[in-house]
Amino acid sequence: MPGGEPKTIITDQDAAMTRAISIAFPTTFHRLCIWHITSKFSVKLPHYAYKEYLREFQKSIWDTDNKDEFDAKWNSVVTKAGLTDHPWLSSMFDLRESWVPTYARHFFAVGMSSSQRAKGFHGFFKQYISRRNSLMNFIIRFERALSHQRQKELVVDHVDSFEVGQCILPMPMNKQMTTLYTKTMFQKFEQELIQSTTCFLELKIEDASKVVFNVSERKNWETRVAKVVYVKDYDHASCSCKRFEFVGIICKHILTLFRRNQIEYMPDKYILKRWKKTAKSGLVSNANGNKIKDSADPGLLIKRSTMSRLASDVVDDALMCEEGCELLSETLKSLRVKLKLLKDGPSNNEIGGSNS
Repeated sequence: MPGGEPKTIITDQDAAMTRAISIAFPTTFHRLCIWHITSKFSVKLPHYAYKEYLREFQKSIWDTDNKDEFDAKWNSVVTKAGLTDHPWLSSMFDLRESWVPTYARHFFAVGMSSSQRAKGFHGFFKQYISRRNSLMNFIIRFERALSHQRQKELVVDHVDSFEVGQCILPMPMNKQMTTLYTKTMFQKFEQELIQSTTCFLELKIEDASKVVFNVSERKNWETRVAKVVYVKDYDHASCSCKRFEFVGIICKHILTLFRRNQIEYMPDKYILKRWKKTAKSGLVSNANGNKIKDSADPGLLIKRSTMSRLASDVVDDALMCEEGCELLSETLKSLRVKLKLLKDGPSNNEIGGSNS
């Protein structure tokens, strides 16, 4: 991971890991896995409290947008359940800055709040390896698993580069984001854009330096309100939901403000490079300035990225006239025949058999 310490690390409540992370990564935000904590409610709480108040605990955790709101809702349900002296709940409240979403959204984590993605990787490798493997057999199977994973990644990269989504809302911003974002991330952006049409903007404060809006939305029979602050001098909008800071995708609340101001194109500062189609087009260097290549097939992803960009430019040029389209089509057909001969041609027969 060139570029310094990671911004966030998510683990379960392991004391040894907590000590080690604080020493090795002193500037990294160490977050506790929310799934591990919430799954203990059924074990730690009395049966009556778990049955009657679990839903209220969940709402205080997930449906609050600021710290004061969480503290108030949590203390309210704890008091109603008669658990003000419950040692485990008290300890979890003391640790709230490490696991409660509203306390941790200002740290970028690609939207993750649990370590379940790591568990998914464990499940993936279990398809290939087992405790009965010898060391050599383990290495072979592990390399095979990585090879399959990288092949799937290349397929997904191809889909993201050459297939696009189509938003139903006729805004110039859609075309811009379709061109820049991968297909998967455009779909996430599209969801926010569509949901912004159901939000209502209310001006609260305006002075020489900033404008403050309340953005309300009706959801699950409840009205949720977020606060959007636009700073004039920096031409920058931020939201109390912290979705952009936490996930890296601009939220529906800020998009509501953009729609009101008839902003047609998304400012570059709200488009992270990691979600772009060109995210892999550059080379990565380590701390010494040496270029890092993929370990499975050095240069494969780089070559593919280079050829994809070249092919895309050629297609764009050919589309400018009918003769160009015909020329490119004939050339590609001829090239495809030559590549097939190169792959399956006489060279294989000369060595007298099928290749392994």
